[in-house]
Amino acid sequence: MTTPWGEVALTRHPVDPRDRLRAWDASDAYLLRHLAERDVPPSGAVVVLGDRWGALVTALAAHHPARNDGFTLTQITDSWLGQEATRANLARAGVEPGSVRLLTTQDPVPERIDVLLVRVPKSLALLEDQLLRLAPAVHAGTVVVGTGMVKEIHTSTLRLFERILGPTRTSLAEQKARLIFCTPDPSLARPQTPWPYIYGLPADLGGLAGRLVVNNAGVFCADRLDIGTRFFLRHLPAPGARRVVDLGCGNGIVGTAVALADPEAEVLFTDESFQAVASAEATYRINEAAGHAEFRVGDGLEGVPDDSADLVLNNPPFHSHQATTDATAWRMFTGARRVLRPGGELWVVGNRHLGYHVKLKRLFGNCEVVAGDPKFVVLRAVRKG
Repeated sequence: MTTPWGEVALTRHPVDPRDRLRAWDASDAYLLRHLAERDVPPSGAVVVLGDRWGALVTALAAHHPARNDGFTLTQITDSWLGQEATRANLARAGVEPGSVRLLTTQDPVPERIDVLLVRVPKSLALLEDQLLRLAPAVHAGTVVVGTGMVKEIHTSTLRLFERILGPTRTSLAEQKARLIFCTPDPSLARPQTPWPYIYGLPADLGGLAGRLVVNNAGVFCADRLDIGTRFFLRHLPAPGARRVVDLGCGNGIVGTAVALADPEAEVLFTDESFQAVASAEATYRINEAAGHAEFRVGDGLEGVPDDSADLVLNNPPFHSHQATTDATAWRMFTGARRVLRPGGELWVVGNRHLGYHVKLKRLFGNCEVVAGDPKFVVLRAVRKG
């Protein structure tokens, strides 16, 4: 990526030479040009929220090295993959380890922010939650600049900035990207964040009816049960598997349903979203599920031993931010085949049009349709050996 201060080499995580998706876009470059023109940040506490692959903090850290005048640089992200990409990109740029603080959306926020840079997320709820959490650290002199592609910035986005931080305006568009300028108003009365959100499951889910689901902001369908998961919950396998993985667990209701049906089951909840894994643990705890549970943030099944699971349950995403891709689903399926014992099963729910059965047959040598409706299918693949 070309920045006003030079070139930086950036990759996503995990690195895949076949992946044509870049680790930055025009909105990152636009924000950096604006900062260079205004000589921001010369000093102070700089916080970068939602930096997707570390493009912003890598460019700033490489060309605005930490000095003794109080300059600090902090990234806050919900993505484990994004955080790992940031570490790799910082190292590649020769940035001294530890000179950039890497925080998650579950960590305590900085006490003071002099410059707040916001890469607008796909989730308006996540933006609301994070702005409300960061607002007490913002003061009248804080420079607040947001950035995103034109299609990502809506009237509702601007209203959030204005309601939580202060008067807000936008820039002209450049290369289909736009900047958001906000002037903090410390006198604004701000509510507490409404997240996490808790709701009960509908009556048509049998024994799960009325069970509670806890969603942190940014988790897929955070204010209701999504229809794919609802369909999956009606067609889960019969109890009996000892070691179960809720892969891409989201709010954890699928793995919690397994634990409630079979207290002897050991359930691993895993997701790359810090918000999701926190939601999954809260959902599990609030329902007082018995048995053993483990909650892990990471890249799918990376680090899970081979031949260690009897059942993997998966509702794979088919978007990476705004891009449509099956790369994540393929990594999940290959990881599932590795960790399943011979005879172990992968159960997948997905939109019918995605054609996951083709990939599963190629990988497992078999695949059957357990259930289907006009929109969704539940598929079952068995590891033969």
